[in-house]
Amino acid sequence: MTGIIAAMECEAEKLLCNMTDRMPTETFGGVTYFRGRLGKEDIVLATCGVGKVFAASCAAAMLLKYAPDRSINTGVAGAVGGHVRRLDTVIATALVQHDMDTSPLGDPVGEISGIRKIFFETDEALSERLASCVTAAGGHAVRGVIATGDQFVASAETKRRLSSLFGACAAEMEGGAIAQVCYLYKTPFAVLRTMSDGADGDASGDFAAFAEQAAQISSLAILSLFTE
Repeated sequence: MTGIIAAMECEAEKLLCNMTDRMPTETFGGVTYFRGRLGKEDIVLATCGVGKVFAASCAAAMLLKYAPDRSINTGVAGAVGGHVRRLDTVIATALVQHDMDTSPLGDPVGEISGIRKIFFETDEALSERLASCVTAAGGHAVRGVIATGDQFVASAETKRRLSSLFGACAAEMEGGAIAQVCYLYKTPFAVLRTMSDGADGDASGDFAAFAEQAAQISSLAILSLFTE
């Protein structure tokens, strides 16, 4: 079984519409979990809500209740790396929580207290398959670090900081939390995000204009994964 988590309904809609053999839904912590099949594979799909707490709560409940063999976080993000453009799809090599900061205590910025990790590495084989699916569907796939924080990045200064500190090429608000939960529960995971905006001064307008289109691109890649 594969667990799939999106933050917003537009990021999960196409997957839900293509799900077959639907089972009764279950709701925990305000999140509804849909079970069925994509292609020949069993899946559980949830829309967690925006932000790290919603994402972590959803991921933990999914792993404990349904015990998927792997997890995928899908959706949209803002382009941070200079080589990444709107509607490119970034498949994460690793996730970092850019708003985790205990540096006044001598820790590196981004380090998670207790486990002393900054970067949560994704499953390489699954990530490469997703990158191939993006390319096969006519999209532009990019591998790189995705930065997560409870902040909609919309300034050139923050964008430069994320690129400089972490080598990030995209920024969003859920993937790093899901990555940490998967790490704790020893579940392989991948994160793919299609760029809805440039994480700069125009980000809010671009997000409104392109979020649904970007979400569709990510969804098509996942659908291709289960039908290849």
